[in-house]
Amino acid sequence: MNNVVDGTHGFAPLPPEVATRFVALGQRVREARQRRKLRQVDLAERAGLSRSTIEAIERGGPDTAIGAYGRALWVMGLDKEIDLLADPAIADGSAILEYDPAQRRVRIRRPLNNDF
Repeated sequence: MNNVVDGTHGFAPLPPEVATRFVALGQRVREARQRRKLRQVDLAERAGLSRSTIEAIERGGPDTAIGAYGRALWVMGLDKEIDLLADPAIADGSAILEYDPAQRRVRIRRPLNNDF
C-alpha cells in the first residue's frame, strides 16, 4: 500500500529520534547557508537542485535523496563530515575499546641537570 499522505510511501515511518536528527541536520544546513549569505535559490543553482529540494533539505525531509544532501553540503564545503557517517570504528565502538589507559606507558619527565 502506497501511503503518500503521511509521507511514508509505503515504508514504516522513521523512529522519532531519527526524524529529530534529520530536522536538526536541516536546521544546520539552513544556518550554514545563511552564514554564507546564500539564498535558497543560489544554493539550489550551485548544487544543481531545485529550490523545493533545498527547502525539503532544510525541513529535514527524510524522503529527500541523500545525494541531494551531499550536493548541498559539498557546495558549502561541509561534505568531508560525511566520512563520519556509519564509520565502523565509531559505530561499533571498537576504537573506544582499543584504547586502554591502563596499558599506556607514562614517561615521567625529570628536570634537566646541566652539571657535566
